[in-house]
Amino acid sequence: MSLYKYSFWEVFKNAFTKPVWETLWPAIGDTLYMVAISTLFTLIIGVLLGLILVLTSPEGLNPIGWLNKGLGIVINCLRSLPQMIVIILMLPIARILVGKAYGSNACIIALVASCVPMFARLVESSLLEVTKGKIEAAKAMGAGNLRILLSVMLPEAFPSLIRAFTVAVIAVISMTALAGNFGAGGIGDIAVRFGFNRFQHDVLLATVLVLILIVQVVQGVGDFVSKLFLKKWYLIGEVQRKNKSGLKKWLTSVLKVNTDISE
Repeated sequence: MSLYKYSFWEVFKNAFTKPVWETLWPAIGDTLYMVAISTLFTLIIGVLLGLILVLTSPEGLNPIGWLNKGLGIVINCLRSLPQMIVIILMLPIARILVGKAYGSNACIIALVASCVPMFARLVESSLLEVTKGKIEAAKAMGAGNLRILLSVMLPEAFPSLIRAFTVAVIAVISMTALAGNFGAGGIGDIAVRFGFNRFQHDVLLATVLVLILIVQVVQGVGDFVSKLFLKKWYLIGEVQRKNKSGLKKWLTSVLKVNTDISE
């Protein structure tokens, strides 16, 4: 149904009919497949690159100037490219790796190449938010770089990393819709072929509603998990502060008793 012939309410009601969703369900499956695989690779590669950027920075645990600057330049170059151009550049590489330049598997490579630089910078920002005092305290206690990274930096930055990962997942979802123009399939392909080329605005409206729902679910889960870990760290901090104050009172009482006995 087209908005040029029917009212918005009629088109809206028709967006929930069985024929529309029979067309949409396979596309939703393709989109979720691309999002899942792309998100997995984005998480792994983005976290590794973010850790390298933090560890090799001039104030990092293991400063390596040339590596930090070189990696930063590469990441900035990829971030400066529009998403559509990244997809076009990655299609020949996809042909080499998977044997074809169209389809879900081919566009996963473009999705990862587009989202990894952004997520790497978000990981870097999250880790740099960890207070220097805690890192210095860990160094003073004799902890090595790996122990500081695993026991101090990552746990302290974990809620912020979850929020950054949520942003990255939503970026991947938006990229899958764009990749539909280049033969990736999924919801973007349905929106272009039916909603734009054939003026079937009921199908277009259904794709918009599905994308909104997916993004809302991802954002809600990310916020819930982030708040859950923030609450956990807060409770742990409260227990530690109480234990410290209790230990201080106990030491004070012991010293006072010893002083009375000596007198």
